Amino acid sequence: MNEQQFLMGDREDIFTILRMRFGELSTDIIQAIGKIQDLSTLQRLILVACNAPHLDVFLEEMREGNQAYKITGERFNPLGLI
Repeated sequence: MNEQQFLMGDREDIFTILRMRFGELSTDIIQAIGKIQDLSTLQRLILVACNAPHLDVFLEEMREGNQAYKITGERFNPLGLI
């Protein structure tokens, strides 16, 4: 597989996880994720999508780009903030 296939696969994984957890996604979110070209950023966002208790937490992390690297604490407890 080439890098573009991995990027597409990771984006689809993010879309699937977010839809399962938070419902339909806006076009803006889909387009923003579609523009990400860094494989490690997408892989980090898969973990964030699995663990963020609210879509807003995911969106904040997505805006961090490849600058964020720690996914720890109550902020990433999928059962937290309920």
